[in-house]
Amino acid sequence: MENAQIADKNTPYWWEEAPVKPLPRQPLAKKLDVAIIGAGYTGLSAGLVLAREGRSVAAFDAMNPGEGASTRNGGITSGSIRPDYATITRRFGEQKAIAIEAEGKVAREFLYDFIRTEGLDCDFQLVGQFKGVVGYDDYEKTARSAEVLAKRLGIEAYAVPYAEQRNFIGTDFYRGGMARMDIGGLHPAKFHAELLRVALASGLTVHAGTRVTGVEKDGSGFRVVTDAGTVQARQVLVCTNGYTDGAVPFLRRRLVPVRSRIIVTEELAPEVMDRLMPKRMMMIEGRQLGFYYRPTPDGKRILLGGRDSSRAGDPAAPKLFLRRGLVNLFPELENVRLSHTWFGNVAMHRDMLPRIFEKHGVVYATGFCGSGVVWAPWIGMRAAHKLMGHGEQARTAFDFRPPAFIPFYRGNPWFMPAIIQAYRMQDRIALFRARR
Repeated sequence: MENAQIADKNTPYWWEEAPVKPLPRQPLAKKLDVAIIGAGYTGLSAGLVLAREGRSVAAFDAMNPGEGASTRNGGITSGSIRPDYATITRRFGEQKAIAIEAEGKVAREFLYDFIRTEGLDCDFQLVGQFKGVVGYDDYEKTARSAEVLAKRLGIEAYAVPYAEQRNFIGTDFYRGGMARMDIGGLHPAKFHAELLRVALASGLTVHAGTRVTGVEKDGSGFRVVTDAGTVQARQVLVCTNGYTDGAVPFLRRRLVPVRSRIIVTEELAPEVMDRLMPKRMMMIEGRQLGFYYRPTPDGKRILLGGRDSSRAGDPAAPKLFLRRGLVNLFPELENVRLSHTWFGNVAMHRDMLPRIFEKHGVVYATGFCGSGVVWAPWIGMRAAHKLMGHGEQARTAFDFRPPAFIPFYRGNPWFMPAIIQAYRMQDRIALFRARR
C-alpha cells in the first residue's frame, strides 16, 4: 500500500515550468581566451563576466546546460557553510573564519542585487528561514547563534521559543528554533534559464552535450579535447562540482558526489498551507542529516529534501524515507499524494568549504557542499576576475589551497551509504537523548 503513494513523476518539479533543453550546435572555435568546463550556475556566471570583458569564451557541458544540480536543488538561498565557526578557526585560523562568515552575508546580498539588476525572472522571494531544533539544550545553543549573527554581522536573526513556534511552522516536532530574515527562495530552473539567457546575450558560447575528455598543457596555453573536436585555450576554468568526471582526475579524487533527493506534495488547500507554513518561510533542521523544506513559489505545495544513501538506479526506499519524514513533521499529510520526486548530486569534500584554487595553470571553482545557489554564482564570478588578473574583484576568502585528496578514492563513492547510515544513527541517538 505504501508504494502506491510514491510520486507520480520521477523528474524535477522545477522542469514543469523551466525544462532543461539542448542548445543548437555551435561550431567549435579554433582558439579561445578561456574554455570553461561546466555550464551550471558557476560556469555561466564566470562566462558572463568574461564575455562582458571582451574575452572569447566558451562553456562545454556534457549534458544539457543546467541538467545537473543547478535545476535539481531546493532553491533556498542559504549560503550555509558546513563547518561551524569554531571548526574553521581550529583548522584555518580565526582570521579565515571571520572572513568566511562575513563573506556569506556579502554573497547573499550580491545574489539578490544581481537578480534585481539583471531582471532575472526566477520567482525570488526574501521570506526568511526558520531552523528547527529537536531539544531544549539545542535551542539554547541556537538562540546564542542568533544573537551572534545579529551582533557580529547585523543580520536580522532571533530565537523562536517553543511557545511561539506555531507562528512559524505548523508542527510540534521541534522544541523551538531560530528565524533569520536574510534568506529566501527562488525557482532554481528559472534562475538557471535566466542566467543562460543573459550569458548568451553577452557573448558566451555554450556547447551543450559536448563532453570534455581531457585538458593538456600546450606551450603557454592548453589543448581542450572534447568529443566534438579540440580547442586551443589560453586559460581553462573547471566548474563541474557534483558531476565531475574523468576529464579532470585531480578534482575527481577530491570531490565526492552525494545524492540529495527531493519530494513534492500535490497541491494542498490554502487553509492547510496557512496552518503548516504560515509565513511561507524556507525551513531547515539542526540535525546532522536534517531535512530542508519549503513551500513551492506559488505557495500551493510543500517541497522536502534530504540526503539519499542509494548509489545506483532510482530505488523506492529513499523516496519512502523522505515521505515518512514529511509525515513525522506534519501528521495531517499522511494521506497526501506526492506529485514529484527526483535526485541530484551535491559535491562534498574533506573540509566542506567552497573553493577557488589553481593547479598546473588550470583554475577551479567548485566544492559547494549543497549550498550552490548562493556560492556558485559568487565563486564563479570571483574566479573569472582571477583569470583576468583583477585583484580586488577577485578577492575572496575561499581562494586558497585545493581540497585534500581522499585516500583509495578514484570517483566511485563506495563508502557513502555507510557514512550516511552512521550520520542517521547519530541523529537517532541525539533525538533519544534530547531534553524534550
